[in-house]
Order: sequence, then C-alpha cells, then structure tokens
Amino acid sequence: MSNKKEFLRAVKFTLFSISAGLIQIVTFALLNEFANLPFWPCYLIALLLSVVWNFTLNRKYTFHSANNIPIAMLKTLAFYAIFTPLSTLLEYYLADIIGYNEYLITALNMVLNFILEYLYQRFYVFKDAIETNQ
Repeated sequence: MSNKKEFLRAVKFTLFSISAGLIQIVTFALLNEFANLPFWPCYLIALLLSVVWNFTLNRKYTFHSANNIPIAMLKTLAFYAIFTPLSTLLEYYLADIIGYNEYLITALNMVLNFILEYLYQRFYVFKDAIETNQ
C-alpha cells in the first residue's frame, strides 16, 4: 500500500466518521431533550445508529471490501461489545455521578471511538480484504 492510498483512506474514514458523529449527536440530542430518557439509553441508541451508518459506508467506500459482510459486522460488533459497556459506564459516571456536561462527555467519547475504531477496522476487520471490491 502506498502512503498516498493510506492517507486518502484515513481522510475518507474521517469524513464518514464525521457524518456518523453528526447522526450520533443529533440522535442523542433529540432523545436527551425530548424523549425524557435517562442518559445511557440516549447514548446507546445514538451510538447504534452511528455504528451501522459508519460501518456501511467505510466497508464500501473507504476499505473497498468484498469480504463476508456478516463476518465483518460480527467483528465490528465484537469491538462494540467491549467499547460500548465501558464507554457507557464512563459516560454514566462522568455525567450522572460527577455532573459533567453530557455533550462534552459524548464529544470526547466520540473522538476516542473514532481513533480506536479506525485502528480496529483497518488492522483487524478489513485487514486482508482491503481493495477487494473495486
């Protein structure tokens, strides 16, 4: 892989992650402000929607992967099986126990998710299937 291809891949991942982040924050804000739900369900629902969006776009346009979609999604869900409970507990603690601003915590968590997810998808989920779906 050339450095230029890797750079473009990282840019695409960033742009799709920004769009997923917008979906997450808008969904979170709507649920947090209007659904009268506790913090953590708002976070989980918003995260789930953004994950599906981000996975779909990145599989097709960033990694150009033709690998088995259910297996790739299961690998992605494995990441979130660990990340989601830990981040939910962290956000619950910071927002509901300590009283930090929910939006600041969510934004910081999204940055952490962005970095970890890129590394996980690039070097595990799509590692051997990059550029297989031209």
